[in-house]
Amino acid sequence: MAEYRNRNRILYPLGVTQEADGVRILVQGRAKEVCLLLYRPGKKTPCEEISFDPKYRMGDVWELALDRTDFASFEYNFMIDGKIVTDPNARVITGREKWADRKRAGKPVRGRILSEEFDWEDDVNPETPYAETILYKLHVRGFTAHASSGVSARGTYAGVMEKIPYLKELGITAVELMPVTEFDEIMMSSSGSSFHNAKQEPTGYLNYWGYGPSYLYAVKTAYASRETMSAEGEFKTLVKELHKAGIECIPEMYFTGKELPGEILSVLRYWVEEYHVDGFHLTGFPDLSLAAEDPFLKRTKLFAENWNEVMNRRPKQGYVTPGDGAVSVEEKNLAEYNMQFMEDMRRFLKGDEGMLSAFEFRNRRNPAEYAVIDYMANTNGFTLMDTVSYDRKHNEKNGEENRDGSDYNYSWNCGAEGPTRKKKIVELRKQLLKNAYLLLFLSQGVPLLMAGDEFGNSQDGNNNAYCQDNAVSWLNWKLLETHKDQVDFVKRLIAFRKAHKMFHMDREPRIMDYKSCGRPDVSYHGENAWKPEFENFRRQFGILYWGAYAKRPDGSDDANFYVAYNMHWEPHMFGLPHLPKGAKWRVICNTGAPDAADLPTDGTGKVPKNQMMLAVPPRGIVILESFSEK
Repeated sequence: MAEYRNRNRILYPLGVTQEADGVRILVQGRAKEVCLLLYRPGKKTPCEEISFDPKYRMGDVWELALDRTDFASFEYNFMIDGKIVTDPNARVITGREKWADRKRAGKPVRGRILSEEFDWEDDVNPETPYAETILYKLHVRGFTAHASSGVSARGTYAGVMEKIPYLKELGITAVELMPVTEFDEIMMSSSGSSFHNAKQEPTGYLNYWGYGPSYLYAVKTAYASRETMSAEGEFKTLVKELHKAGIECIPEMYFTGKELPGEILSVLRYWVEEYHVDGFHLTGFPDLSLAAEDPFLKRTKLFAENWNEVMNRRPKQGYVTPGDGAVSVEEKNLAEYNMQFMEDMRRFLKGDEGMLSAFEFRNRRNPAEYAVIDYMANTNGFTLMDTVSYDRKHNEKNGEENRDGSDYNYSWNCGAEGPTRKKKIVELRKQLLKNAYLLLFLSQGVPLLMAGDEFGNSQDGNNNAYCQDNAVSWLNWKLLETHKDQVDFVKRLIAFRKAHKMFHMDREPRIMDYKSCGRPDVSYHGENAWKPEFENFRRQFGILYWGAYAKRPDGSDDANFYVAYNMHWEPHMFGLPHLPKGAKWRVICNTGAPDAADLPTDGTGKVPKNQMMLAVPPRGIVILESFSEK
């Protein structure tokens, strides 16, 4: 029987696909005539025009096969019914190599194929389970653009590379990059008001964040130093070096909602295959259903605002007894990523009424179907330092008369708006920052730290710095020294979380004694032990973590921990849960005692004389650890 072959091979992905003996090109166009335009680099006019044969058209997709091996030396565009169009599926975009170059504003860009070879060596994706993940979100340019960053290639992929040792020392296991696809940072507006053919002119503002239409297959070339390699090679090197350090790379992908059905899958698969990325934060208006169920992406982390629609489509199950052991990325690759944790925890932090139920829920939340990304600050909104320094947004520099940005920040300035030298206010802000770190890293979800929040980065009260390509958004690395105690605390806290599995369990705490050891895995308390009180006016809460549900590396039970939260502005007495015979409590962290050594690494701590009651300072969080007397 003769073998059937599809001669048209129309099933190639849209765009230009390179073959051994040439290229195959697919372009979408509801048109009567489509041409390929080839340009010599730097030339304004095409050197060749090649028409697509309508015979090789399927629907609105036109196919062209070129048996030539020199295609990589050209730039290209398409002409569709007389209109020049850039390939939306181009793997490389030329014409935007220089960041914020207003001379090229409004000028067309061109595509190129990605032809260079890259040596990945023995690169392996870490595939860190969500329970072991510590996320760090950064803007590629803003992370190192400031002169204080000390890197040789400021504001680039190479600059981020130079900071990998810092990220490793901090304890980070995954980096989220704000959009790195080829977007246009120059914001344009029409001159005139109501004319369809009005001329597009630069507004003078930049799309610094990168949210908006972009060439989804192409890397942002202006983020590359291009000193020794292409932008694509530099980004791949960044991913490879992150992997060597055990750090995942998770870019944020913004979709406009105008993408073709299935295009999102094609984009995500391409980045996983070509750039070895470990996951995606899907923002904008993505179709999540296809991505969530795609078998090619089952070992790729996917973050989205919520997965409700996907979960509702899946078959309903009754109660499933939780298993034991680590939950791999393959078993759970989806994660919810929204502002709910931040809003509830900020309100709890500043002492709002009626927040205990929300705090208890956010603290333990870790659903079986998907992970939860927790953060106290993110791109959109106040930085963590600004959360304790400003009552109101200050977005005047954005040129919109302070009308942009959210009016709901759930912040408190501690008694003075903005920077101050008043010692009491400065000390209170430091205390609240410590509290915020503890609320984040002692919760069961996946903690995300916004770049610079570990050393007091401020945007001067701007909660919507989308157009601020300057010191407002750039990290000032001098703060590493001025806030060294803050950075050291975050390092110790991350190490503490990693060392004690009870604070990052593989599955959500059951609040049950399912191991028959006399205590639940996690239990809740009020000012009196074993009596949590959720009245509207309460601001005190205690959580007991029983070490028998977590093991040390040597296989022995971990210590027990009790965390007492007092968000009231008055001190409160907490009754302490009883420990087994021969064990005592010692205080290893007290945010209300500025001179205390928090989270010591040598296993020491202050042993209270009274093992029955503990005074927790105003707006204080105290961590107690059990130990056996010798």
